[in-house]
Amino acid sequence: MRVSLIITTYNRVNALSLVLRSVEYQTVLPKEVIIADDGSGSDTKEAISVFQKTSNLNIIHSWQKDKGFRAAKSRNKAIAKSKDDYIILIDGDMVLHPKFIEDHISHAEPGYFVQGTRVLLTQSATQDALVKMKTNFSFSSSGIQNRKNAIHSNFLSRLFSKKKNYLRGIKTCNMAFFKQDCININGFNNDFEGWGREDSEFVVRLLNSGIHRKNLRFSAIQFHLWHNENTRASLQQNDILLQNAIDNNIKWCDNGIDRYL
Repeated sequence: MRVSLIITTYNRVNALSLVLRSVEYQTVLPKEVIIADDGSGSDTKEAISVFQKTSNLNIIHSWQKDKGFRAAKSRNKAIAKSKDDYIILIDGDMVLHPKFIEDHISHAEPGYFVQGTRVLLTQSATQDALVKMKTNFSFSSSGIQNRKNAIHSNFLSRLFSKKKNYLRGIKTCNMAFFKQDCININGFNNDFEGWGREDSEFVVRLLNSGIHRKNLRFSAIQFHLWHNENTRASLQQNDILLQNAIDNNIKWCDNGIDRYL
């Protein structure tokens, strides 16, 4: 299976560099790594350029002008650039377990999207990791807040990874789907600006179109570098867009990925 890993980022070059290093250590490499850049400055471009020249990864930099938080549009542009059948989404502050890509491939299934979890790192553990460029986190590492999510076990994953359709816990920091399923609903809704709900509305339309949810546990593990929370100023207007998709059984958004295909 050909896989594109899409990494969202915005002006956090040290975290992105650490994440890319963890991608280099994967047991199975993605065919493409596409950086969905929501308007970062020149230091991010320079860091990506270094990786493009020295890394074993095929890295593509998808950049858009900085006009505020526009993750939906940034992801759409990156997905449109992908040449592969399967998309894995993460954020630029998620350090990956070495089997992250391999695990996602093993759980890919037609008719389903996959929702993974994350392990939260403390502020001090994050600072230490960024200074030391540390990627080798595990269940026994210090500075972990929800330790059970760091357990990697194929047996437990088969036992506890369930297929169930609901919206709770939707996060595009660890999500995977077939590209065609995304195109069939016209991708993310570009009308979403500001933090929040663009991921949930995307999933509502996937579910409405007949694509089901698979919740992944004890597999495809990632470690979330600490940061201050984004402003929630846009939540009210974004909640309206989400509720509209729910109430009206919407499958297709008019302002979506087709603008970039």
